[in-house]
Amino acid sequence: MDQLLSDENEHLDKLHQIVKDTLIAEELIIQNLLNPPLETLTKGQQISDKVARFGGSWKFIILFGIILTAWILFNVIALMHYRFDPYPFILMNLILSCIAALQAPIIMMSQNRLEEKDRMTNENDYLINLKAEMQIRSLQQKMDLLLEEQIKTLFETQEKQFNLLNEINLKLDKYNR
Repeated sequence: MDQLLSDENEHLDKLHQIVKDTLIAEELIIQNLLNPPLETLTKGQQISDKVARFGGSWKFIILFGIILTAWILFNVIALMHYRFDPYPFILMNLILSCIAALQAPIIMMSQNRLEEKDRMTNENDYLINLKAEMQIRSLQQKMDLLLEEQIKTLFETQEKQFNLLNEINLKLDKYNR
């Protein structure tokens, strides 16, 4: 009986050790997931986000189309001395080129920052997957340990049964003589 209790305590100690090892290994992962680094934006990053958000919207496209149409109509219909950019609209082309030259790198800065943010999100996803994998491994170790103990108990029980059968067989042999 003492041997069975000792074996059971040893078995429980092994299970507790597996749980402790898993908790220690998961501590860093949980810490990173619960306390992600705060994102601090500089003034330039905030401006680039606003420009990218506005420059990539229908509001910008419609507003820009209205302004260009008004520019062209005014310079075609207006009297000669009120026209400030007659056909072929060289001033308008210069302004459009400047806007494109400034807007493109600003939008790229915003996209680069968002790409970095996506990379951090992917790292968090990886950590979550790693945590899940560690839990699965821990469960597998527990199952292996349980199966090992169960097989050991079965073999011990079988050995005791064989010993009892041998004793019974010996007693039967004594009675048969």
